[in-house]
Amino acid sequence: MISKLRTYCTLSGLMALALILHGCVPGPVVPDPDPDPDPDPDPAELVNPIMFVTQTPHGYDFTTIVSVFGNHQGNTNSAPRGGDLYIRYTDGTLRNLTQELGYGATLGQEIAVRDPHVHWNGQKALFSMVIGGTTQDDYTPVYFQIYEVTGIGQTQTAAIRKLAQPEDYNNISPCYDQNDGIIFTTDRPRNGDRKLYPQRDEYESAPTVSGLWRMDADGTNLHILDHAPSGDFEPFVDSHGRVLFNRWDHLQRDQQADADIYNIIRGEELSYESHTFASEESDVPMPLDPADEIFPEQRGLHGVGDTADPVWDNMLPTELRHTFNTFFPWMIQPDGTGMETLNHIGRHELSRYIPSARSYLPEAYAFPTPRIENIIQISEDPNEPGYYYLTNVPEFSTHASGQIVALYGPPGRNPDDMAIEYLTHEDTRGYIGDDETPNENQVGLFRDPLATKDGKLWAAHNKSPYADDETMSDPGGPAPYTFSSRYRFAIRELVQETEGGPYLPGPQLNPESIVESISYFDNSRYRTVVYNGPMWELQPVEVAARPRPADGTEPLPAIEQNVLNTVLGGAAGVAELRSYLEDNKLALIVSRDVTVRADDQQDINLKVAWSDHVNAEPESTPKEIAWMQLFEGQQVRGYRYDGRRVLARIIDDTINPAQPGAPEGSVKIGDDGSMAAFVPARRAMSWQTTEMDGTPAVRERYWLTFQPGEIRACTNCHGLNTNDVFDKPGPENDPQALVDLLEWWLAKKDGV
Repeated sequence: MISKLRTYCTLSGLMALALILHGCVPGPVVPDPDPDPDPDPDPAELVNPIMFVTQTPHGYDFTTIVSVFGNHQGNTNSAPRGGDLYIRYTDGTLRNLTQELGYGATLGQEIAVRDPHVHWNGQKALFSMVIGGTTQDDYTPVYFQIYEVTGIGQTQTAAIRKLAQPEDYNNISPCYDQNDGIIFTTDRPRNGDRKLYPQRDEYESAPTVSGLWRMDADGTNLHILDHAPSGDFEPFVDSHGRVLFNRWDHLQRDQQADADIYNIIRGEELSYESHTFASEESDVPMPLDPADEIFPEQRGLHGVGDTADPVWDNMLPTELRHTFNTFFPWMIQPDGTGMETLNHIGRHELSRYIPSARSYLPEAYAFPTPRIENIIQISEDPNEPGYYYLTNVPEFSTHASGQIVALYGPPGRNPDDMAIEYLTHEDTRGYIGDDETPNENQVGLFRDPLATKDGKLWAAHNKSPYADDETMSDPGGPAPYTFSSRYRFAIRELVQETEGGPYLPGPQLNPESIVESISYFDNSRYRTVVYNGPMWELQPVEVAARPRPADGTEPLPAIEQNVLNTVLGGAAGVAELRSYLEDNKLALIVSRDVTVRADDQQDINLKVAWSDHVNAEPESTPKEIAWMQLFEGQQVRGYRYDGRRVLARIIDDTINPAQPGAPEGSVKIGDDGSMAAFVPARRAMSWQTTEMDGTPAVRERYWLTFQPGEIRACTNCHGLNTNDVFDKPGPENDPQALVDLLEWWLAKKDGV
């Protein structure tokens, strides 16, 4: 085994009570199912070096460093110290880059590392590292920061430098773009206002990153590409010039506030002390109010026995409760335009189950396999552009490990032709109960898939098929706390025993485990923490040069481009419009026909209220829609702890034409079913069509972000891949709503 000793500090004679935090209270102890990992006799063969990180094993898996979400925090409770940045060369030599350069070797300066990403030239790499936070009684926050390592060739002298970046935030998952800019995720608030820190997700109201960001290599020109209310993860630029990333979409109402509403109705103390602010600028909390949340539908009813409460419930009689929770692959251009799920793939192509939104619609969609739960950790095959590897995982208990799957989605490939491929067996996508015996297919769990230029497939593999847990009891303070886990992640080549059969764990990258003896003071537990044993090996990347792709583009469809040119008088007029949008931090969105539907999870029989334009089944009574109401995500929901959650808020009415009788923040649907609107840029946006009186009709299910000056067009909301629900192709009308909006803008510009 490869072993090293790190002992940083000893217990103080004066100990305070251990903080009651996740992972600090003694819990059930479970046996270690694999006390003696099997070493491989020889190192795996490589054609290029592989860089990876090690991590101190830990049995708890909620918002910790390798959890599915909330994994960005640099505090010691979330990111146990002790790991390093390694590189394995083709001759089997193993090099510890961070230790070689003195990182993590000083008392109070212990480290955790993550997210290596190799430059296009194969000569340097980015990674994130947090340093310190382990001096007793010093509670100064520490954060993951982005570093660059050079001199990574086997005979070169390595150097590590910290990049210029936001200092007081966790900056993780960095990658180089085509122009050597840095794309990354961070928990910096969207507008940089510290009182909004941290952004809290839409699920557990736990801290999350605020989205996808970009800066130049010198730290300048920092701006947000995607404002994600529940978080973006692990971006990279693919061979086609697109930024691919994992996104957590959880557009639903606040379950923590729901719990407090139950308490209010029953006259009990509030569990979360939920409150609401009038705006992001306000620092005056207001008590919960029934009008706080208006989009999307409610998660459920608040009355006794799941009945409607007359004060707090406003669900329509036909509405069904709405919950939404997906981790999907997304794409965006490096300038932040063209944001969309990968090739516009959706739940119908990927998910196992989709509930209906209304009681009179089909009860539910249930799909056959192959399907996924949540797919994260995207990587591309270097030998087959557009062929992507992902991990299909449960939300909790496995440290974001599960089943390795694949998806072929180069630009232009229709999502109807994109199907999930199971690479490891379906039985590896989740864990089994402690009382179950694994079958022959349950060979453990996988994460961090990596295809290399020699045609091999690698992943971090853990032999245990069970949910992780601690394997050692906590003796309670002031005795040291010992990190323990059922899991031992080792990077392995994946192999097939039979052609077409499932991939199985094969040779280890490192034939012997990397063993460390770790001890440091953890203020979150207020005691020394220790570990002695094999380290987790995670996040392998190939150290090799790759072709630098051209900048991606998202051309405007010819129909909308022709309308713009006609109404605005050609290219100069279009450029003037874009300048107006940029100056006012706005984007322009267009849809040709919002009565056209690609799925029947929501209403499909739709008619424009003031025209004869209709898309409906024969003999049906279509729902008449009149307006598109637009929402922006604002961090206005607070709790008893710092930070705020995003809620949907109606956009400013004044940026679009006034519409007498319309709901707030609405634009008129054109006689041809089209829609066009100016919307705030660099902020999460969503929308819904409504009936004439403002009653919601069809709701968007995602948050989307647009860039200043962006003009974005789609055929219809919840757009088509091939044909609509009535087997008709997509609309090709010149959108009348766009003509009307442009003429209004010209008149406004000219002071008419």
